[in-house]
Amino acid sequence: ASAVYTRTMPNNPVDNEPKITMQGVHVELTDALKKAIQEKFSVLLRHNSRIIRIDVRLHLDQQRGQQHNFSATGHIVISGPDLVATAKGDDAYNALDALVEKLDELVRERHERRKDKRNHPHDVELESNLPKVGAE
Repeated sequence: ASAVYTRTMPNNPVDNEPKITMQGVHVELTDALKKAIQEKFSVLLRHNSRIIRIDVRLHLDQQRGQQHNFSATGHIVISGPDLVATAKGDDAYNALDALVEKLDELVRERHERRKDKRNHPHDVELESNLPKVGAE
């Protein structure tokens, strides 16, 4: 039997604040997991104000023996192309930590690319001969 639990953090439409959406697949999101997800991913919201929403999905993979395998997928809805990352781990918290690191790196890379384009415009080549300026 497959169970999907969804929890959306409260969002006041007047504030236009970003929100974090959590989903557990084959795993129930306990209060401790929900709190951990909220704390870990709210750091990303503080880093970039352009983030509209973060979707976090925690999936419990098939069990091999007594060992659990978790995979966490994060989807950041932001102006421009969305950012998506996946991380795996033997513990739910380890998978979430790895996912936050990957998403943080993606957000940082995107910010650097935007900044590079803004601060380093392309050189313009003029087709005309300009007079030389110098000491005579």
